[in-house]
Amino acid sequence: MDQILNVLVFGLLLGGIYGLVSIGLNLIFGVVRIVNFAQGELVMFGMYGSYYAYAEFGLSPYLSVLVVAPLVGLLGVAIQRLVIQPLHNESNMQIFATFGLLMMFQNIMLAVSKGQALSIGGEVGANVLTVGDIRISVVRLVTLVATTLITIGLHLFLRHTMSGKAIRAVTQDKRAARVMGINVERTFLFTFGIGAALAGMAGALLTPIYSITPAVGGNFILAAFAVVVLGGLGSVWGAYIGGLIVGVVEAFAGYYIDPAFKNAIWFIIFLVVLIVRPSGLMGQVGAEEVGFREQN
Repeated sequence: MDQILNVLVFGLLLGGIYGLVSIGLNLIFGVVRIVNFAQGELVMFGMYGSYYAYAEFGLSPYLSVLVVAPLVGLLGVAIQRLVIQPLHNESNMQIFATFGLLMMFQNIMLAVSKGQALSIGGEVGANVLTVGDIRISVVRLVTLVATTLITIGLHLFLRHTMSGKAIRAVTQDKRAARVMGINVERTFLFTFGIGAALAGMAGALLTPIYSITPAVGGNFILAAFAVVVLGGLGSVWGAYIGGLIVGVVEAFAGYYIDPAFKNAIWFIIFLVVLIVRPSGLMGQVGAEEVGFREQN
């Protein structure tokens, strides 16, 4: 029983990581209606930024979030304005453009880092809490708590602020939002910036857990796709809950079957959800949304 509890706790903590990476991806899809293949590379930039802040200035990864997240958010705004927006009438080309950004960002960091793997995990990520026979990684617990707080905060922002309501209006009907005086293009920029900043925040928080390489974003983006499809495309709470489910399933599959099958587990979840419930657990059939739909 203790071993099962350990696996369950590990799965929940792992799910917190997947949820954190997926929230920004889901937000961008819900509003801009584009699958951002470069989201994993934004996480990668967050990890490199946090590493260099720690190595050069001794700044804790948890404090470096205050610097890294806004910088990656500004990069997201630039991507939306300079790459995505000029292709607004070519949705397929927007997707290809994000894939091109993925390759470009990877190669830029490969040239800068010379492919050398970097890590601060041994110095920051070794702390463990012991509760009975259950061992809990402190950095993973911090990530899960941060994911929960970000989800709640984003939900409240979308429901109770004018900017959040503008985002939801654009999500539901861009044409009607324009008629009501909402600047749709500015909303797209703002939303892409938030999604990118969340990716940068995820990267900073994950720096003590993972080795940092130019290809590290690929470790997250495949799982993130499974998470957003499971939770519901465009649903913030869906990304959170979907992340926890995927993390727990992966943990138990790795324990009882083989850890090498984790990629297969992601795609099995991906395919089953697409077949059984294409809108996901919390997505609205025929109309993806951000956050919750207003009740009539």
